[in-house]
Amino acid sequence: MVDKACSACGTGFRCDNDSTQACWCSHFPAIMPLDENKDCRCPACLKVAVKEKIDDFLQQHPAETAIPEQYKNKQLIEFIDYYVENGNWVFTAWFHCKRGSCCGNGCRHCPYDHVNVSQ
Repeated sequence: MVDKACSACGTGFRCDNDSTQACWCSHFPAIMPLDENKDCRCPACLKVAVKEKIDDFLQQHPAETAIPEQYKNKQLIEFIDYYVENGNWVFTAWFHCKRGSCCGNGCRHCPYDHVNVSQ
């Protein structure tokens, strides 16, 4: 483990990357470009930056376009894949695109045409 300072806001945080395990940031989709002039970001700043990159990606690619495997993360991340509203999980457009198809339930952030698959 290494103590670092966020390259965006200066907040201190712990990098868990070592030879036996991956860092916490490896759970995020690998959509951020590497910038050799900057170091890591804290969890809050990385979440904001990844969300901005995801929004840009979704605007440039239609929902039917498969999301490349390297952008998919196995673990759900709050505010990236979902957020909680009144105790309910609300899935984001990113989550729906990763799933690859519309479930037909008229989800709030469905990037498809809200096709009801039961009809």
